Amino acid sequence: MSSTTLDVPTLETLISAAVAAPSIHNTQPWRFRLDPDTVTLEIRAVAERGLRHIDPTGRALHLSAGCALLNLRVAVAHFGWGPVTRLLPRPDEPDLLATVRLAGTARPGTPGPPLYGALWRRHSSRLPFSERPLPTAVTAELAEAAHAEGATLTRPTPHGTDRLLRTTWEAEHRNTKDAERAMESRRWVHEVGNGALGMPPETLGPQDFRDRIPMRDFGAHRHPDHLPARPFEQRPLIAVLSTAHDRRADWLRAGQALERVLLVATAHGIRASLLHQALEWPDLRERLLSPEDRRGHAQMVIRLGYGPEGSPSPRRTASQVLEAGAPSLPG
Repeated sequence: MSSTTLDVPTLETLISAAVAAPSIHNTQPWRFRLDPDTVTLEIRAVAERGLRHIDPTGRALHLSAGCALLNLRVAVAHFGWGPVTRLLPRPDEPDLLATVRLAGTARPGTPGPPLYGALWRRHSSRLPFSERPLPTAVTAELAEAAHAEGATLTRPTPHGTDRLLRTTWEAEHRNTKDAERAMESRRWVHEVGNGALGMPPETLGPQDFRDRIPMRDFGAHRHPDHLPARPFEQRPLIAVLSTAHDRRADWLRAGQALERVLLVATAHGIRASLLHQALEWPDLRERLLSPEDRRGHAQMVIRLGYGPEGSPSPRRTASQVLEAGAPSLPG
């Protein structure tokens, strides 16, 4: 029996922090369970919220869960415990993606990591950014954030950025023309009700008037020229997150690295949006890394910059994602 005491309000806050993480199409494909004997939180996949056509291997689902895992670790540390994390701890339970055991005893008033405040403010901005460059020190800090989680964050050369944007444009056109993928994407664009899943229209943002930055058309319109458009930055700052290997555990590590990068960016007042389209096509995914980085595996393309905050996507409540077996939460 652990000496750690976890009350219901703190448990609710921990779960809410995890749920604040980004997920592909805001599917929030996770559920949580507390083992009260060991004071261990489990993160499990919700298979029915997987995207069968867009994400057939489940790679993006694992990245989403990895983002939630990083948030949970940050929140656990904020409350004074040491988060002891295991990835894929039980091979016979493939839906169990990770566990976080709360080690030690919480010390009230202990200041948490600066990322804790950022996780509540972080959300994607699909709006135009300014041309203001990121300070070199901040760029280095973002790369260190990815490295701390076992991933690499690289900025391509201007020529490499052009190549990457062209590849993403090709993926965007493929997604729109593929009937099954287009229908699957449209299914998650709607006014959100009590389920708090999916993407409300106001979160989607405009298209790039110059057709330089391939902002995703989640509605997969057949005639995208009818969509609202605005001029975006002419020299976008693009970064590629990659891992040395490409197994399920690597996808979870990539998700943690992605979220740590996004939280560090948020703490510095930097906005971000994710360009995931080319990662959904194996042949295009291979083109995302420069020739010297081809031994790695691209996991995410991130657009960074200074600009408006954008609209947050809704999130499910802690009581909606916490399984039976944990202390009951207030409705």
